Amino acid sequence: MLSNKRIQELELVMEFEKVEECFKEVSSWIENVGRKGLKGTVNLDDSLEMLLQVQKQFKEFDLVASEYCKRGQEALKKMDRWEDFSSVDVHSYRVKLQTYRDQLEEFCTQLDETRHRISETVRLYEFFDKVRRGICCTEEGVKS
Repeated sequence: MLSNKRIQELELVMEFEKVEECFKEVSSWIENVGRKGLKGTVNLDDSLEMLLQVQKQFKEFDLVASEYCKRGQEALKKMDRWEDFSSVDVHSYRVKLQTYRDQLEEFCTQLDETRHRISETVRLYEFFDKVRRGICCTEEGVKS
């Protein structure tokens, strides 16, 4: 049984090394591109036109970022079996795996929150724009 468990652990280590390239690529993209893209949406402009432009740019970024999130999640799913192993030999790999998981989850959550925030802000600006136009039309009608 110990021999079988050890062989399984070695197989997992070899599998981890194959999947680690994907983790490294996703992690590098998140750090070098993804976080900067999210920071670019922190301050939303004062006009509806500018906000719609930011939303359009974000949608393009979101497509790429969502693909990286999906790739990272698929790679993590391949490593789900690690939860069953607790030996000292695989501990360092589990730590790396948890680091990747934490980074990916944090980024994907921020991406979702940013998507929602931009969408809600656009809806709010559109509402205020309709109200403003309604008030202007009402004022013009009263003056006539």
